[in-house]
Amino acid sequence: MEKIDLLVWDDEAAGRAPGLDVAGLRSLQVSVAADLPGATLLMGRGAELRAVVELWVDSVDVWRDVVRQVPGDAYLVTESVPQPVAEGDWLTHFTWFPKPERLGEEEFFHGWHEVHTPSSAKLHPLRQGYVRDAVARTLTPGSPPVRAIVSEYFDEAVYLDPARLFGGPETLTATIEELPLYADQADISSCPVRRRSRP
Repeated sequence: MEKIDLLVWDDEAAGRAPGLDVAGLRSLQVSVAADLPGATLLMGRGAELRAVVELWVDSVDVWRDVVRQVPGDAYLVTESVPQPVAEGDWLTHFTWFPKPERLGEEEFFHGWHEVHTPSSAKLHPLRQGYVRDAVARTLTPGSPPVRAIVSEYFDEAVYLDPARLFGGPETLTATIEELPLYADQADISSCPVRRRSRP
């Protein structure tokens, strides 16, 4: 099986996403923009994103059928789950960014996976899950270059309270210092989304 992540920028397309149907579809998860006033971590193009669609399919070859039904930016990804998602109705903090050109592949993945991933657990001590998708291939021509797609899960009350969302000041300092090891702040996009059940 293969996983496709689809970033959707149009409300009409986002509304069609739960009914998406392609050959070999094993699993479909749609998350729609939460549009929370006062969201702490709204960055980059986060305010523009209307939905993210995660599909597990038998073959990536169906991606054209996917974007015909639900237009958006499609990426073939490999999924890792460094922190399993606890049972619950969580708000998702969704983040995506490209690999900085100054970094080689090994440097990028070392900074993102081996340095930042464990550090992020200290940054967000009340996080309820962490799913990390590495982009293997951009499927839709002309889509922005993205290499990292991350979903972090929180209780909404925690997410909206910076005092509970973040660890101590030292964790924020560490995060800022390690950022150049895997990303450029100007190129990071993030926003809150809510999971939606398929009809």
